[in-house]
Amino acid sequence: MFKRCLVCNTPFPDNQILERFPTGDWVAFDPGRARLWAVCRACRRWSLAPIEERWEALEELEKTVRDKGRLLSQTDNIALFRVGPLEIVRVGRAELTEEAWWRYGRELTSRREHYRKLALVGALGTGGLIMGGIATGGVSMVGTYGMWGQAPEWLTSGARWLRFGSAAWRGSDECAYCGYEFKVVRFRDRRALLLVPGQEEGTTDIVRRCPKCGHYEDGGLRLSGASGERVLRRVLAFNHNKGATEREVKSATRLIEEAGSPSALARILIQSGRRLGYIQRTGALGLEIAANEHAEQRLLELELVELEATWREEEELAGIVDDELTPLPILEKLRLRVSGQA
Repeated sequence: MFKRCLVCNTPFPDNQILERFPTGDWVAFDPGRARLWAVCRACRRWSLAPIEERWEALEELEKTVRDKGRLLSQTDNIALFRVGPLEIVRVGRAELTEEAWWRYGRELTSRREHYRKLALVGALGTGGLIMGGIATGGVSMVGTYGMWGQAPEWLTSGARWLRFGSAAWRGSDECAYCGYEFKVVRFRDRRALLLVPGQEEGTTDIVRRCPKCGHYEDGGLRLSGASGERVLRRVLAFNHNKGATEREVKSATRLIEEAGSPSALARILIQSGRRLGYIQRTGALGLEIAANEHAEQRLLELELVELEATWREEEELAGIVDDELTPLPILEKLRLRVSGQA
């Protein structure tokens, strides 16, 4: 079995996922045509595996993506999966339902654990200060109560400020109605932000009412496209800095399942326009999952366009190699076996 890229000679790292094809951390396969490639990270070229090494590996790959694969994105001809650290490109229509949003739920529960640890550190630290103050007579009972009540909040608020800052957006834009100049949208005003459907499918615009004239439909500040998407994700992450419990995440993901997709949930929640402060917590958690899923999905689709173009080139070459080096009856028998038609 080859260990280096056939184009640039870069060594392929071993993977611990595939027993029959431990070559590389990025592989591609076509079960219908019995093709198998190792994809080089350095030059992004596909190295076709020898015919005698393919069939057991192809069966293993098909079972791996079916049982363990997490579908990241797909087109009509290409599907991109992840199995642990291994990325797998499957040529042909994928059968798994997309669950890319699920990993954002895991991020929310992890965020909650981090918040609880910070709160505990703040409580223990303040407890030590209080005990020292009481021992020396420098802290009154009223002061002790105030310090203890605000202890965890001091540390967690400071950590949130270090992570996000105080502003969700900074820039320069004018109200179309009165000419008021917007320079900043602060996190403390997040509940008053209006969420409205964007012009592009699955996107959400953010609208800030003008503090001078009060207009927002034909005035105010409207953040759309990439800017609006980025601000929405920052605002929702700031809003859910404390994370979420497993039960809350399951409830939010259930909303997505019932809606049919993350983008459909966003449309249901905001309808023709809705203030962030009016969206209940479960819905807001689902909206954060949906916003992040849409952003990553768009990036993955851009990558898949390149993957599909590369696949077409490599498939042409693979057809030449297989037809020249492999007797056709043997290849047809192998193809039928791998595709389950034998």
